[in-house]
Amino acid sequence: MKLSFACCGIECCSNKALMLDARVPQDQIGELYDGKAWFYDVWAYLTESKARERALELAEIQDGQSILEVAVGTGLMFNEIVKRNSHGQNNGIDISKGMLLRAETRLSKQNSENYSLSIGSAYDLKVGDASVDMLVNNYMFDLIPFNQMDRIIGEFKRVLKHDGKLILINMTKSEHFGGSLYENVYRLSPRLLGGCRGIQMADLLTRHGFKVEVREYVQQMFFPSEIILAAK
Repeated sequence: MKLSFACCGIECCSNKALMLDARVPQDQIGELYDGKAWFYDVWAYLTESKARERALELAEIQDGQSILEVAVGTGLMFNEIVKRNSHGQNNGIDISKGMLLRAETRLSKQNSENYSLSIGSAYDLKVGDASVDMLVNNYMFDLIPFNQMDRIIGEFKRVLKHDGKLILINMTKSEHFGGSLYENVYRLSPRLLGGCRGIQMADLLTRHGFKVEVREYVQQMFFPSEIILAAK
């Protein structure tokens, strides 16, 4: 199935044959990001901040919602979610203890106590069926092997309520000049790029029954990201 979106003015086709698979073993990801936690915010500010800001706009968070962020990282987006959902329920999980420590430090500066941060895996969400209004996931699927993505999307679909929102950001395939730079770095050294490579998620989400409402492309410091808003 091929999906086209006027919002980015191009055709977006998830053709695995044109995409690299994950090359860093999943059992090494937590340790890898433990080592990157101390400087991750600088990288994120230079290459990912515009995509996160746009994702927050698309999310249209309504105060009082139940929101789960999977792969919360250092809490850059989660911090903003808690501000906007001050009367709701906010839960963030990550597999990296180092990243979570940074997130906890960031969130401790807020007066709000309506959030939780904990170690957790996208493969096995400790959340009830149809209990989440919005699930947010940033820069994680670009670390996941293609043959494991279905399992995670199944978990996302399980925990989302009917008409629940899914907000995704990932490193994607280059669509503008210079965007292929980082994928070339990945080819040489996947760990140097944090295990991330360019992917496109819209088709796979559609095959799992999600309605992809928006897919946008953002490039910052030549780093290519896709932002997806999908409904269950």
